[in-house]
Amino acid sequence: MNIIIALVIFGIIVLIHEFGHFLFAKLSGVKVVEFSVGMGPRLFSINGKETKYSLKLLPLGGSCQMYGEDEDEDEHGSFNSAPLIGRIATIAAGPVFNFILAFFVAIFIVGNVGVDKPVISNLMDGLPAQSSGLQKGDEIKKINGKNVDFYRDLSTYLFLHQGKDITLTVKRNGNEEKSITITPVYNEKYSQYMIGIESSGYQKLKNPIEVLKYSVLEVKYTVSTTIDSLLYLLHGKANANEISGPVGIVSMIGNTVNESKPYGIFVVLLSLSQMVLLLSANLGVMNLLPLPALDGGRLIFLFLEAIFRRPLNRKVEGYIHLAGFALLMILMVFVMFNDIRRIIL
Repeated sequence: MNIIIALVIFGIIVLIHEFGHFLFAKLSGVKVVEFSVGMGPRLFSINGKETKYSLKLLPLGGSCQMYGEDEDEDEHGSFNSAPLIGRIATIAAGPVFNFILAFFVAIFIVGNVGVDKPVISNLMDGLPAQSSGLQKGDEIKKINGKNVDFYRDLSTYLFLHQGKDITLTVKRNGNEEKSITITPVYNEKYSQYMIGIESSGYQKLKNPIEVLKYSVLEVKYTVSTTIDSLLYLLHGKANANEISGPVGIVSMIGNTVNESKPYGIFVVLLSLSQMVLLLSANLGVMNLLPLPALDGGRLIFLFLEAIFRRPLNRKVEGYIHLAGFALLMILMVFVMFNDIRRIIL
């Protein structure tokens, strides 16, 4: 059952992403040859007026195959025959639709759970915050100059910048601002760097405008954390056990269902919604990376076309994207192997 739930979640996220490409391809006059969810052999397909709609065996991706894409083809209805702005919108629409999905899911979560506002409720004994000048009721506004929207911004920042001094800008008594510098210490019990403050917990929101505002901030937080995590990885600070692919995500979704099940179906639904928000925003960010075969890589070529007022060699571009796709498949195999190894061991 957990595997089925994970497949449904993957399917929804991929479907929304590919539908973004599909919709703007149609609006731009581009013929869509095949719209598919999944990869590998087809399980079944339906032929539309000009598009084949397919469900494929491996629920690890999807595609919106457009006529003439990655080819030197300028016939009417081909991708290259569409106006440049239409092609840019078509490629960008996939990630943008993932962010839109994340936003609507965030509305459901924030509307029912509320938000963890960055207000200090307690200072823990024997830890740096107690002697730093921080007080109960202080609202954290910035960490080292970076805006803070949620209490979890602090724990995320401490994890990604382990052991480094932080300067908190806090608002006191509603208007007075103070800047306080603290050196986090490593806590053996919690296996993490801490400064010793506690949150005031989640607060329900009654104003619909606030719900919308914090839903946008939830998506912003997830996108920002994804980018920061990628930089953390590129700097060599993460090990293989901290990287998860499809198999690891299925396992994570299963654990989420099992842990929330005793609290009722609504809590399970909220927990799964959090996973959809996280995965959808992550997919949006990852696809915008300027790498061949990804949407971000394709956008780079389109932006270069806009700058030079002519397309680059399309055959060369096609080969570059093909090579990028092959490298991505190799990376996927490595990550899946790592997932399976971690689960078995």
